[in-house]
Amino acid sequence: MQRQQSHERKKEIVKVTLVGTLANFFLLAFKFAAGILGRSGAMIADAVHSLSDFATDIVVLLFVNISAKPKDDTHDYGHGKYETLATSVIGIVLFFVGAGLMWDGAKKIYGHYFLGLELESPGTIALVAALVSIAVKEALYRYTATVGRRENSPAVTANAWHHRSDAFSSIGTALGIGGAILLGPSWRILDPLAAILVSVLIVKVAFSLVKPAVDELLEKSLPKDTEDEIISLIMDTPGVSDPHNLCTRRIGNSIAIEVHIRVDAAATVSYAHELTKTIEKRLRGRFGQDTHINLHVEPIESGVFGPGARKN
Repeated sequence: MQRQQSHERKKEIVKVTLVGTLANFFLLAFKFAAGILGRSGAMIADAVHSLSDFATDIVVLLFVNISAKPKDDTHDYGHGKYETLATSVIGIVLFFVGAGLMWDGAKKIYGHYFLGLELESPGTIALVAALVSIAVKEALYRYTATVGRRENSPAVTANAWHHRSDAFSSIGTALGIGGAILLGPSWRILDPLAAILVSVLIVKVAFSLVKPAVDELLEKSLPKDTEDEIISLIMDTPGVSDPHNLCTRRIGNSIAIEVHIRVDAAATVSYAHELTKTIEKRLRGRFGQDTHINLHVEPIESGVFGPGARKN
């Protein structure tokens, strides 16, 4: 059952990523053609952004196949962190794309005001390409984000935000191109100015993707409210007391829990084993069947004995 769920999850992730890859390839070719024919540096920059989307789609396709593999002799906890690594790659690419767009826009503004360089007037085809890109990218964001939430995939969710960042970029491009065409030469500065504003949003999204991915790769503990919930679920199990030495971490779309519990010193091994099975069932029912659980049982002297316990 678990293997079937993993297979279905992989199919959904591959499907949504392939849809995005094909759309990005179409936009990539269309934007480059429109940028060249329409004499629009902004559209060519937007095409480069689409190229980064296409590249990250390939990254997701490669890594999701690896992350879906079950645990083996060299990966006792499975391959989930490959997906986290893919998320990091996407975030880093986003950061450099955003920084590049910011730098390009700043250079154009500096050149125009301080060096007297003329900004080219773009053609109508460049504006059409920007509007098409906005519509396609927003549709891709909504579709990809829905699948990412449903399949609990950080890499797919990251890719969804990459689609939306491209839509933001195209909005800035459309405003700049539209302003340059409709308002005349004195308003051509709108193109690089909008590019800088959009690039700030892209860098912000990149940071929001990279930080949790790096936290996971560095084995950061789960949030305190999640750990409190874990302790509460354990404490609700009759016959168990004083859960301590709790260690938690995230592994891709699953989590790992290690904790010490205390049971009656007079309890049988069978009874203690049944308690751990009950706790594991509770935790997996809440956090998913792929949850990695390691329970260490310690004895505690008590006058209360659970079922199956015996006195010496």
